[in-house]
Amino acid sequence: MEFNINTAAFLSDEKFMPIASDAVYDVLIIGGGPAGLTAAVYAMRKGVKTALIGGDLGGQVAETAGVENYPGFRYISGMELVSRFREQVLEFSISFGDRLWVESIKPGTPHEALLSNGTSVRAKAVIAATGKRSRKLGVPGEAEFAGKGVAYCATCDAPFFAGKKVVVVGGGNSAVEAAIDLARVAEKVTVVQIMDRLTADAVLVGAMESFSNVEVLLNSEVVSINGDESVSSVSVMSAADKSVREISVEGVFVEIGLLPNTEFLKGIVDMNRLGEVKVDSSCRTSVPGLFAAGDLSEVPYKQIIIAAGEGAKAALSACDYLLKTEWI
Repeated sequence: MEFNINTAAFLSDEKFMPIASDAVYDVLIIGGGPAGLTAAVYAMRKGVKTALIGGDLGGQVAETAGVENYPGFRYISGMELVSRFREQVLEFSISFGDRLWVESIKPGTPHEALLSNGTSVRAKAVIAATGKRSRKLGVPGEAEFAGKGVAYCATCDAPFFAGKKVVVVGGGNSAVEAAIDLARVAEKVTVVQIMDRLTADAVLVGAMESFSNVEVLLNSEVVSINGDESVSSVSVMSAADKSVREISVEGVFVEIGLLPNTEFLKGIVDMNRLGEVKVDSSCRTSVPGLFAAGDLSEVPYKQIIIAAGEGAKAALSACDYLLKTEWI
């Protein structure tokens, strides 16, 4: 599983050291989002030898325009919050994988993570914290306007679109829930669903339909997102006659589902039907010494603060595992 990022700025600090393929780390953390970075802080505060395969440092937070529900900040941009996480990690020295991602895990004593460059890294305990990724539309303008009108989390970003016109793409539970959240603050919400019906639960659809500022376009597809410095409109194509019309909006919420970044764990740990890793209350997976934290796990409510808390819990559980396990 590949996680692309420009890590030059992060690696400029000498406290980030290269991964040593001949070493056995106490804890290997896979993932550089809130769960992974919090786990790193907690592990290093315990004084254990820690390595981090960072991948997409910041995770989905880096795609979030702003955050208003993280304790200690009335408002902070997604990138600034990531920077604050980074600063705290840099209070310690940590081995960091530059432009690497984990291809697979070989459980054992110790565990071995096979890396994208053909090398491997070994650790007594592993914390998987690779999060989820939003399904993308793959249309022109989506990547260009990410964080500039294109959003993937209504819970996070809805307040920034108060009094504005927005589009929600999708027709499942997440899309309808997003439409409800947005309808409370936005001037108008247009739900664009490619199918001929909404697939969300009836109770959610009923709640959405109680808002007079919500319009639903069925058999319709967003084919481009337009604007200059930020989103100003979307082009929507009708499945019936392939005609395209332009709708003026200032925000586009893509709610067509999330994919857990768990490919490298398939066949190794137990997962649910969504591909999320099953964990117990201590973030333990079905494999001893292998922990999971954050959005890739089955823990409900995918929020920054929950991911950070799960990362802390996983690190403490991993350190407890190290203390209680007899090593050869």
